[in-house]
Amino acid sequence: MTLPTHLLPTTVVGSYPQPDWLVNRQLLSKIVPRTRMREIWRIPEAFLEEAQDDATVLAIRDQERAGIDIITDGEIRRESYSNRFATALEGLDLDHPGQVKTRSGAMTPVPRVVGRIRRSDPVELRDMEFLRRHTKLPAKITLPGPFTMAQQAKNEFYRDDEEMAMDFAAAVNAEALELEKAGADLIQLDEPWLRNDPDAAKRYGVKAINRALQGISVPTVVHLCFGYAAVVPGASKPTGYSFLPGLADSIAQQISIEAAQPRLDLGVLKDLAGKKILLGVLDLGDERIETAEQVAARLRAGLAFVAPENLIAAPDCGMKYLSRAVAFGKLQALVAGAAIVRREIS
Repeated sequence: MTLPTHLLPTTVVGSYPQPDWLVNRQLLSKIVPRTRMREIWRIPEAFLEEAQDDATVLAIRDQERAGIDIITDGEIRRESYSNRFATALEGLDLDHPGQVKTRSGAMTPVPRVVGRIRRSDPVELRDMEFLRRHTKLPAKITLPGPFTMAQQAKNEFYRDDEEMAMDFAAAVNAEALELEKAGADLIQLDEPWLRNDPDAAKRYGVKAINRALQGISVPTVVHLCFGYAAVVPGASKPTGYSFLPGLADSIAQQISIEAAQPRLDLGVLKDLAGKKILLGVLDLGDERIETAEQVAARLRAGLAFVAPENLIAAPDCGMKYLSRAVAFGKLQALVAGAAIVRREIS
């Protein structure tokens, strides 16, 4: 599939709202699960896959109707961005979780690593095949990054966390290679926990990312954010990333960053010269739908630091915690705002 050739293409970061008939959104809003949380699903197990398929088609069609250029499956089948893939790997004790400290300082249940991390079977392959069958547009699929998965696990097997992260990276790489064969036009790694432990990130964050992306020939993306807006309020978000410059050394061609809600100092983008930037221009902490001009203004601010051919318009993060109506309206604003600026610079 040919990627968009026009300036300022639009995309989503990954997730789209799951319908209320599919998930218990009130329960889901209380936590971003690292272990399995099957109780969020409203549909009996025997009918769940069919229901998830139907909801995935809705997410695809909403993105297409809004005019998004590069779409995802909305991550509809996932309880969180990371737990579906992470908990499918060998080497984990899922029945007796451990605990780690989150970026906000709270303790959260996580898988215990009690053996070598291995990927024995595909996890998202059917998801990618389904997405490819149901759209003719360029399609992106997301995977949790190896550093983030290592941060979201309790190490009771490996000599150190770096060794564990590299095995997570090998598992991600095996999955990504199959997703590329299944028709993925872009592959994105979600690495929000790079800022949870900046020292560890500096030691082996890029090493793990590069191992995860080894041999991938389609464009690759690394996504960073400060946390879902529904979980981490904007007032507690910093205005800069501690690890962002390090990603200049990664083999990923694109970097996706949250910028709208935290009012990010866009001067940091100068550290990523040569990368394409997915600039977050939709504030997902605000239920009000942006105007096209608000989106355009945020894109113009990005263009002060990024060449037009290297700027991609996107939401701050996944849209999972918004209502479908608000998410769809924001995507329409994203498309309209990008069109305004595209006309100005063409």
